[in-house]
Amino acid sequence: MLLKKIVEGIKIVKGSDISILNLKNKENFICDYFVICNGYSKNQVFAIFHSIEQIVIETFKKKPIRVEGKRNREWILIDYESIIVHIFQKKTRLYYNIENIWS
Repeated sequence: MLLKKIVEGIKIVKGSDISILNLKNKENFICDYFVICNGYSKNQVFAIFHSIEQIVIETFKKKPIRVEGKRNREWILIDYESIIVHIFQKKTRLYYNIENIWS
């Protein structure tokens, strides 16, 4: 399952504070799940992104339809259509607080 492999990719490089928001019951929402995690530096945020991308390609031969934020590495968004992954630096995650917005 894609969700399980995404979480595995996060854990491989020690991403932390993993949250999974089930949005299936939200009316008119663009995906089924948000996966949210954080790294403690720009390099770790990028490593988490790279780990997720590699494990999904190896397992499902699937690339994301869109990736945002690779340059600044404060918040990288990976769009797999049914699952959107948000990888934050910890301070950025606290600032945007998206878990509370969508829960």
